[in-house]
Amino acid sequence: MLSRKGIIPEEYVLTRLAEDPTEPRYRARERRARFVSKKGNCNVAHKNIREQGRFLQDVFTTLVDLKWPHTLLIFTMSFLCSWLLFAMAWWLIAFAHGDLAPIEGAGEPCVTSIHSFSSAFLFSIEVQVTIGFGGRMVTEECPLAILVLIVQNIVGLMINAIMLGCIFMKTAQAHRRAETLIFSKHAVIALRQGRLCFMLRVGDLRKSMIISATIHMQVVRKTTSPEGEVVPLHQVDIPMENGVGGNSIFLVAPLIIYHVIDANSPLYDLAPGDLHHHQDLEIIVILEGVVETTGITTQARTSYLADEILWGQRFVPIVAEEDGRYSVDYSKFGNTIKVPTPLCTARQLDEDRSLLDALTLASARGPLRKRSVAVAKAKPKFSISPDSLS
Repeated sequence: MLSRKGIIPEEYVLTRLAEDPTEPRYRARERRARFVSKKGNCNVAHKNIREQGRFLQDVFTTLVDLKWPHTLLIFTMSFLCSWLLFAMAWWLIAFAHGDLAPIEGAGEPCVTSIHSFSSAFLFSIEVQVTIGFGGRMVTEECPLAILVLIVQNIVGLMINAIMLGCIFMKTAQAHRRAETLIFSKHAVIALRQGRLCFMLRVGDLRKSMIISATIHMQVVRKTTSPEGEVVPLHQVDIPMENGVGGNSIFLVAPLIIYHVIDANSPLYDLAPGDLHHHQDLEIIVILEGVVETTGITTQARTSYLADEILWGQRFVPIVAEEDGRYSVDYSKFGNTIKVPTPLCTARQLDEDRSLLDALTLASARGPLRKRSVAVAKAKPKFSISPDSLS
């Protein structure tokens, strides 16, 4: 009726009637998908790979990359298939020579005590795994049987080498060592030596060290080039600093790794209000080194989204000297405390250093004010009477 009178346009009425009133009109934006999970797994799905044959060119790596159920299935089937294949060869040799139904007065058989496929299968297992029960053996009657014996031994050795090497590599993979390399759940941004710094804590739970340990950090975000090209995962390397200097670290005790947010940093315009789950920002941290006990290179990874970065906080100390040695309290590994930090970007802090001076003055007055109030409220423990003075 309202549309007929011209008060409400007819298009709007039809649109509203077509909508489902049970569905919400506004949907909250979903959290940004991680490129690297907190445990270090890459959140990437490879689809529509047409050249599948490339994986067969490196069979050993393909076998190592398979999951354990698939690897054990291939391990079992490789031996069973080889035993069945050569059992068929031994059965055919015995059948062609007439050893399955021997005639009285016949010559010496090619393989003794083979009367059926079952006995040929048992002999194939004895040859390949070198059991040698003694009931069956190859004679010099058939040169072909000797050739098959040589071939089966060579094939058995190759299968043993490949399968045992695959199992060893899967049990000694580098990412197993990375399970004891831990990172703090949250990263923090606070002042250090008058500059805003991005900080995180890393530690090693094992006593065996990581030799030549290095750490790298990347910022991953969606960007658009001036030409209009959209880069969904633009990776930018940013330098990490530590007490030793450079990217190399001596990971005997947990260390706080920090990045100075300067003009060359991609975090130069990051403000406290940007640290929410809608922000398109992910910081990837990669720790790499050589395992001392095995000599295998290992790599541990983690990432921090925008809402996992705490502004104005600092990690609490966890290393203390006790009984002539240093002890580490891992129960406080990720604990943080609030510290005075300017609520502005690093660019604004560089342009206006008075923000830092005001913050320093306010932090200096705070303890004095609390102390003066405490002194004013304190009562004297004793009094001096005028009579005692006289």
